[in-house]
Amino acid sequence: MRWRTILLQYCFLLITCLLTALEAVPIDIDKTKVQNIHPVESAKIEPPKHYCWFLNLKDTGLYYDEYLKQVIDVLETDKHFREKLQKADIEEIKSGRLSKELDLVSHHVRTKLDELKRQEVGRLRMLIKAKLDSLQDIGMDHQALLKQFDHLNHLNPDKFESTDLDMLIKAATSDLEHYDKTRHEEFKKYEMMKEHERREYLKTLNEEKRKEEESKFEEMKKKHENHPKVNHPGSKDQLKEVWEETDGLDPNDFDPKTFFKLHDVNSDGFLDEQELEALFTKELEKVYDPKNEEDDMVEMEEERLRMREHVMNEVDTNKDRLVTLEEFLKATEKKEFLEPDSWETLDQQQFFTEEELKEYENIIALQENELKKKADELQKQKEELQRQHDQLEAQKLEYHQVIQQMEQKKLQQGIPPSGPAGELKFEPHI
Repeated sequence: MRWRTILLQYCFLLITCLLTALEAVPIDIDKTKVQNIHPVESAKIEPPKHYCWFLNLKDTGLYYDEYLKQVIDVLETDKHFREKLQKADIEEIKSGRLSKELDLVSHHVRTKLDELKRQEVGRLRMLIKAKLDSLQDIGMDHQALLKQFDHLNHLNPDKFESTDLDMLIKAATSDLEHYDKTRHEEFKKYEMMKEHERREYLKTLNEEKRKEEESKFEEMKKKHENHPKVNHPGSKDQLKEVWEETDGLDPNDFDPKTFFKLHDVNSDGFLDEQELEALFTKELEKVYDPKNEEDDMVEMEEERLRMREHVMNEVDTNKDRLVTLEEFLKATEKKEFLEPDSWETLDQQQFFTEEELKEYENIIALQENELKKKADELQKQKEELQRQHDQLEAQKLEYHQVIQQMEQKKLQQGIPPSGPAGELKFEPHI
């Protein structure tokens, strides 16, 4: 009987423990069957805006973009630097005061930064050498050319110092401020070159063919201009179209706050330039189709750039190239958001005047003349080298003929043959 009593007590104790454990284990709820479950917004800790601004430098499109991205990635691995970065403000980062913290990062991080700098200096030297080889400016100084690249300290090519970080951030900030202007200027040159080449081609045709080409050109131009209406970038109509066609949501339920969170792809609390440019794809598809001969994809990217630039100017009030939720919501309260002006696409604009085109053609002509002179000089150098080569080959042949004649005479006289340096070659008697 006693063992049964002990067994019952043991079972009771075991059941009590199991019930206690079950109360402690959370129940797995099927969230798909529960309505109105929203995460608590205050629970999500968003990184400071200046920190996001710094990380946003990793995708700039500048010629040293890869180097900049790698440096930021390495710096982020250092706990001390990351903490200092999160506490700093934007002006402290831009001014270079944060760069002094580089002296306190780990040895491993410094070693990796040194390696990245050496690779970047090597890349720039190869780039310079390629330019020098193409221009044949052999006498130019590599160090003088390196001064053109102000994103690193070229005087110390082996060590990454606080000066390098300071120069890198300041160069990126300055270059990004002028990036759009530079892109517009390059696009203008592209359009002028297109027109220049078209006119030069027409000069090679007879009267009949020229008229056919002109007629075809005008027909393609009209075909390109015949497209649906393009909504004003950043307007309610434009965003609602994205909400409906891209996001697949009911246009009657359009909500700016939800829209912002949907298109904050990396969930950092900001819309950066790339996230904004992605919003204009639907509008651009109304005008440009890569399958159409009349649609120029270079022009499409310029149109995208201008749309993003326009929205940034309207919404980004502190000009830090990032749009906060607060800035976005304030923009949706403006009259321009509800009743915008019509948007002029590139086909409705003139990029250059006849005077500007003629000036550009004069520059092209000068460049072509310079290249022709260099090509003529290179051809003369090539001919002179070939002449010297032929002369040396003739002398070499003549020398060998003389040696052979001398050897034949020696053999006839019974004198052993000599080696290339005149030494005697004794032939063993068999």
